Amino acid sequence: MSASGLPFDDIRALLPLMPEASEQNAAVARAASPAGLGRLPDIAAFVAAWQAKASPTCERPVVVVFAASHGYAREAAAATRATMEQMGAGAGPTAQICATYGAGLKVFELALDVPVKDIAHYPAMTESECAATIAFGMEAIAGADLIASDAAAGGADLAAAALALALYGGQPQDWACDPQDCEHIARAHALHAGHSGDPLELLRRLGGRETAAIVGAVLAARMERVPVVLGGYPALAAAAVLHRLDAAAIDHCIVADGGAGAQRRLLQRLGKKPLLDMEIASGQGVGGALAIGAVQAALAAVRTPAG
Repeated sequence: MSASGLPFDDIRALLPLMPEASEQNAAVARAASPAGLGRLPDIAAFVAAWQAKASPTCERPVVVVFAASHGYAREAAAATRATMEQMGAGAGPTAQICATYGAGLKVFELALDVPVKDIAHYPAMTESECAATIAFGMEAIAGADLIASDAAAGGADLAAAALALALYGGQPQDWACDPQDCEHIARAHALHAGHSGDPLELLRRLGGRETAAIVGAVLAARMERVPVVLGGYPALAAAAVLHRLDAAAIDHCIVADGGAGAQRRLLQRLGKKPLLDMEIASGQGVGGALAIGAVQAALAAVRTPAG
């Protein structure tokens, strides 16, 4: 805990310490790229800049999936646990795509049997709970040279939409993936509307443990010079929290997939262009795993000698 006794102060204290991109290494990687490869040299330069290496790598990529539950979607916890077990057994699309690209897959359970509170009636977490979950997420990147972060949590998209509404305004229907969520999002927004000036306070009130953990993973990756691929709506909502704290805090992040309408609107707010446009709605690491393949292909292509 920080000297002030406020758990979020430790998170805020990291922001001025974030390393910058290495433009020199980015230029070296770009100069080595053959002509006519479209966006591929940009991807290589991006990875080189944030790894601070003239020869960027994607040899130890890891898809990190945080599994959690929400008070307004308790019935989804069993399905989330089944998804976790499937991934752990090496089955399902995420695990299969990871195996194809030689990527690791880590699935972290975040108190799945103890959902965060229903945000239409209470704050989701206390500040201490939220800060502890951010800190847990910061440990998830160990050993990786690139991570793709996503969530498996019933109700996570509703929480992401509520966060986006609180951070950027508009109407519930602007941010909801499911129109049936709009009424619940509106009630949550009305309850927590007086706290719009502090992104971390909004995170602990409206977000889930999965979103808080992704905030930690993204921030730790920045400190360790590990590029990040954001996959799924909860990951974009986590990035939005950091972006509102410091617009440069997610410069080391790229986005896996364009997603659906609400996600595309959030991408515009974040100033991000997706690597892929597969319209993936399931989350659970699928988009991030696919994007790892795109990054590996880009790095291989720019290392190919010109003919």
